[in-house]
Amino acid sequence: MSGALPARVPQPALLQVRGLTRRFGGNLAVDGIDFDVRAGELLALIGPNGAGKSTTFNMINGQLTATAGSVRFDDREILGMPSHRVARLGVGRSFQIAATFASLTVLQNVQMALIAHRRRVFSFFSRADAHEPGRALDLLEQVGMAHLAQHPCSALAYGDVKRLELAMSLAAEPRLLLMDEPTAGMGPAERHALVALVKQIVQARNMGVLFTEHSMDVVFEHADRIIVMARGRMIAQGDAAAIRADARVREVYFGAHGADTGGSHDAP
Repeated sequence: MSGALPARVPQPALLQVRGLTRRFGGNLAVDGIDFDVRAGELLALIGPNGAGKSTTFNMINGQLTATAGSVRFDDREILGMPSHRVARLGVGRSFQIAATFASLTVLQNVQMALIAHRRRVFSFFSRADAHEPGRALDLLEQVGMAHLAQHPCSALAYGDVKRLELAMSLAAEPRLLLMDEPTAGMGPAERHALVALVKQIVQARNMGVLFTEHSMDVVFEHADRIIVMARGRMIAQGDAAAIRADARVREVYFGAHGADTGGSHDAP
């Protein structure tokens, strides 16, 4: 009997983007891009400023109307849906600037996220900590913050605020999470720890993550695949080794002489 491990079965695509296009007047901000995000995958979307990354995100989650194309989530067309409907289908989003309630405790912040997900009416005359404390604590446990549950959010270090935001994003039970610059403002050790945590959660929940990131050390160490955009077009996609070897990426993204993509470099 052979001791070889069975081949890994490819996961189905959670998100299928085809021909996604957005014009702003005469400017073609996103020019017919195609890609998939699969369950269990951490997919990085990188490129210079103005490449079209944020526009792509905003079209996928319904904050911006596309000029043309198709976006299917779990084999259902979502392009053109308002963002709240996209979220209800299981597409979550976290932003570069963490959105937390500084006056509440860490636990209460997650409870507020659970209230929003359950679409319950919340009154500021009631107490947030009456809502699903066990579920909120479990989410904090998943991001390594259960020991800070009763701390005021205003007293948290910045890295802990970002982990709290991740717990709040998970309260909506997303199958796909869009993360816009999740490590912005963090030091090298903090950003690696956060993305490693995200990858662990992705694999445990068999969900997908599409994220933008300027810190190339994070991208090349943690992403399963990388998509590179420049001037609205997708110029390359593949694993870290393929992206490092791609001449177009080195020319357009990292400079004419090619930067060392294994280090900590920010996009221009």
